[in-house]
Amino acid sequence: MNNRIHRDLQSSKGLFQWKESGAGDPLEEVFKRALSRPKIFKNREVMRSDYVPEKLPHRDEHIRSLGEILSPTLRGSRPSNVFIYGKTGTGKTAVVKYVFKRFGEITSKEKLPLKFEYINCRIAGTEYRVLTELCGAIGVKVPFTGLSKAEVFNRLRRGLSEKGYLLVACFDEIDALVKNYGDNLLYELTRINEGFNGSGLSIIGVSNDLHFKDYLDPRVLSSLSEEELVFHPYTAIELIDILSERASEAFYEGAVPQEVINLCAALAAAEHGDARRAIDLLRVAAEVAERNGDEKVEEKHVRLAQNIIERGRVFEALSTLPLHSKLILTSLILLKRGGVGDPISGTVYQAYRELCGLIGVEPLTNRRVSSLISELDMLGVLKSDLVNRGRYGRTRKISLLTPIDEVEEVIRSDELLSTLLNHKLKIDLKRNR
Repeated sequence: MNNRIHRDLQSSKGLFQWKESGAGDPLEEVFKRALSRPKIFKNREVMRSDYVPEKLPHRDEHIRSLGEILSPTLRGSRPSNVFIYGKTGTGKTAVVKYVFKRFGEITSKEKLPLKFEYINCRIAGTEYRVLTELCGAIGVKVPFTGLSKAEVFNRLRRGLSEKGYLLVACFDEIDALVKNYGDNLLYELTRINEGFNGSGLSIIGVSNDLHFKDYLDPRVLSSLSEEELVFHPYTAIELIDILSERASEAFYEGAVPQEVINLCAALAAAEHGDARRAIDLLRVAAEVAERNGDEKVEEKHVRLAQNIIERGRVFEALSTLPLHSKLILTSLILLKRGGVGDPISGTVYQAYRELCGLIGVEPLTNRRVSSLISELDMLGVLKSDLVNRGRYGRTRKISLLTPIDEVEEVIRSDELLSTLLNHKLKIDLKRNR
């Protein structure tokens, strides 16, 4: 046999054996580790942010108050509208879902003409989607698109009247809807019951924005805020109780020591008593320990989880910025690459105008860009310091506080702006150093 052919056959045989053994499969080792590593999670779903537990520690008073407000529904009467507010992670959504679940059980048992619908306005996104979800709750079919908002509203009103349902709807993150579309829809919904007897719509508005009511027309505010519930942040002790309750269901015994729970609670309490933050921190710490093949969660895993969550939050916050704010950040990245680490505001504006021209966007005025820079300063994304340049007057020196690689990651994820990262600025960088 030809020597070359013989060598090729031997080589092919070796390659086949290598592939057959799994050496060429990048997931083979992942599977082996996943099946052999110590078990930490007993029920992973318990640590999800949307999980509603059977018990809500330290929220009995709020559950009772909301239940009393909604109790007339069980006697066929329409309850007052409710406005609930408090900071993120104070249990507002969990309490509403819990109360809806319990009322739903009684409704089903007693065969009452009652419906409960939870809508996250940020996820629903538009007024049309909000109305279609309300229609769907009472069995009124509405196409995904194609109708006017007025027609969908009329179908909702007609459906409530003809079917005789009393619908209690929770609008979570209601401020997102009002800030994007105004309060006209809310005004119409608070007036939808005119002429109804027993049936109709009752509204629960939930907001994280303590100043949200400032955006509302007085007529809407008086109707929406017939009853109010305020949720105060959790203390460190209360967070320990919440985490301990979840941990007993979510993890195997001994996998998460009490000192780890205490640490997660303390870190979350320092950030305005956010229970969601505490739960996420413990969950991610457990996932880090599990991936490392460790038998239990330790402080080092919590510290690593902190960095992972913080990076995720930064990405989310920067990703939702308006286009022109992202253009300012892109300008700062390119200036830094050009050797201008802490440029003055005039230089940033020059770079910003150049980038606007590249993507065909009309640049904002210098004054408006200065305002956007101030907003980014307030968010903690960058620092804008006033400096005196002698006879040249006063200006602002701008520096990024967020790690540049994290900002770049956000810009790369934007299809319109990603190509700008390869651009070399044409302004005179030497003059601006």
